[in-house]
Amino acid sequence: MTVARTWAVALTGAEGSLVEVEADQSNQLPGLRIIGLPDKSLGEAEQRVRGAAANSSLTLPRRRVTVNLSPASLPKQGSGFDVAIAVATLATDGYLDLASLARTVHIGELGLDGRLRPVAGVLPAVVAAARAGLTHVVVPRANEDEARLVAGMTVVGAVSLGDVALWHGADLEPSELAPVPAASVPASRPSAGDLSEVIGQHEAVDALIAAAAGGHHMLMCGPPGAGKTMLASRLPGILPDLDDEAALEVSSIRSLSGIGIDGLVREPPFESPHHSASVAALVGGGSRVVRPGAIARATNGVLFLDEAAEFASSALDALRQPLETGSITIHRSGVTAAFPARFQLVMATNPCPCGNYGVPGGSCVCPPNQVRRYLGKLSGPLLDRVDIELGLRRVSVAQASAVASRPPISSAQAKEQVLAARSRAAYRLRETPWSINARVSGPWLRQGPLALPAEARRPLDAALHRGALTLRGYDRVLRVAWTLCDLDGTDTPTVHDIGRALFMKRGITA
Repeated sequence: MTVARTWAVALTGAEGSLVEVEADQSNQLPGLRIIGLPDKSLGEAEQRVRGAAANSSLTLPRRRVTVNLSPASLPKQGSGFDVAIAVATLATDGYLDLASLARTVHIGELGLDGRLRPVAGVLPAVVAAARAGLTHVVVPRANEDEARLVAGMTVVGAVSLGDVALWHGADLEPSELAPVPAASVPASRPSAGDLSEVIGQHEAVDALIAAAAGGHHMLMCGPPGAGKTMLASRLPGILPDLDDEAALEVSSIRSLSGIGIDGLVREPPFESPHHSASVAALVGGGSRVVRPGAIARATNGVLFLDEAAEFASSALDALRQPLETGSITIHRSGVTAAFPARFQLVMATNPCPCGNYGVPGGSCVCPPNQVRRYLGKLSGPLLDRVDIELGLRRVSVAQASAVASRPPISSAQAKEQVLAARSRAAYRLRETPWSINARVSGPWLRQGPLALPAEARRPLDAALHRGALTLRGYDRVLRVAWTLCDLDGTDTPTVHDIGRALFMKRGITA
């Protein structure tokens, strides 16, 4: 009899912490006791381990076994500790190679028939194990492809507990059980159409390209049928593909959400929650296991709020902090979970509940106080964090027929412009922590080595003096001006670029 040790991973939000699983026998009545702050699902692991061992021709010790999950102060949730608990318990009788156990992380849930069942969050768990310096991991066969996305890890995809014991040196016959199937991998997002299908909204298309090039947040206000949803749905198609780091982050969030993955996700995510979504649906939450919300799933992609004025005010205001910090921290009783939240916000709204306020030829039936309440849901602090505020009108017959004067730009052409602009920005910011204009800090823009001369900033200073801009809005106009400069291929924003950026911010003229 000896103390057996192996490893598991406890997930808190998007971060994983290595947990040492140690088992020891004592001369007491037979039983299996789990200590180290387990939740109820973990406390039920004893029954799953006993059933799986019995159906895998493995004999558990006939003495009291105490399994400690260290550090004991770290809350542990879920059934992903089952395999680690089972092999540590079996190893106290000398069935398994202790050295092999001590260098291996075990992740997976046990069924009563002994098979390993897939669990959510395998990818961030394996990432945490790799960062801790471990190189071997055992996962359910259904999670094997997901675990192999982490470079440098030796991954064992096991079908049953018997397979795991056999790999650690047990004298067993190989099992002939069929693996538990993986969760279905969602099909690729259907194409939302091409940007060339947008007719007549030239200013809106230019603003959309600028938003994509700089990663800017955007608000579109206009009557029904003006093309707001159409424009927003085409934004992911002109964004660059994700690099390795961003793809790993997006794939980890999908894994935590229980969505099957078979490779790194290269497409920028596009989340469009319904306007009835609650605060918890947007920011994430849960009673015991904290799951990522829409803003975390939109990380490195687009969060589109259609009919934004129909959302609850509390849900909209919950976006303010993530927009500034790029992360969201959720506090629940006994647990604090952090998720990334570096998304690009796009909102679309009607000018009033009926949609005809200020529309030429339209007849608005909404009382003035109702119009104010409707748009008042978009609070000043939230709008202050939006870089581009675009007013749209319905396309007229003349605009629809005047295609020849300016041929529509395709998504492929727009993407080339976006890539070129982002390349120029990344080169300019190569010695800074940022790579796109939307994330550059305001003080660095105003006082850094690339600060604009007073002559170029004069329209901005005047708008700040009039109270038309806050200092935060001032910085956001500067960021948009640099993006317009990158799109034009020039080195420094001119007064003209500042004026265009000011106009994109609430229609302010220089």
